[in-house]
Amino acid sequence: MKILGIEHIGLAVNAIKNDAPFWKHIMNIPHRNTELVDDQGVITDIYDTGKGKVELLEPTAKNTTVGKFLDKRGPGVHHVCFEVDDINNAIRELKESNIHIISDEPSIGAEGYKVVFIHPKSTGGVLVELAQKT
Repeated sequence: MKILGIEHIGLAVNAIKNDAPFWKHIMNIPHRNTELVDDQGVITDIYDTGKGKVELLEPTAKNTTVGKFLDKRGPGVHHVCFEVDDINNAIRELKESNIHIISDEPSIGAEGYKVVFIHPKSTGGVLVELAQKT
C-alpha cells in the first residue's frame, strides 16, 4: 500500500454552524465545501490548508456513527484519513495482515473519494480512514 499523505483529520462536532467560524475566521483556513454524505449519516464541512484538510463532521441523527461517538466521547478528533494510491490494493494488504477493517469494500465518502475505515482495535485506538481520489 502506498500512502500519499494525510488527506484530512475528521472532527466530530455537535453543530457545524457553531464550530465552523473558528476554522474559517480565526484560523483563516479556506472553506472547500459542505456536503451531506447520507449513507454515513453526516454533514461534512471541509477546510483545506493546502497540505491536508480539516473535516468537521455533524451527525444527521443520534443513531449514526458520529452521533454515537459524540454521545460517548463528546466533540473532538474522530479519525485520521490517509490518501492511498489504490484502495482495493490497500484493503487486500490489510486483510492479508489480519487488520480489522470495517467494510470489505470501499464506499463513496465526501468529495467522491473511495473510502474504507480501519477499526481502532487494529491501530492502537485511532479510527483510521483510507481514501482514494476517483
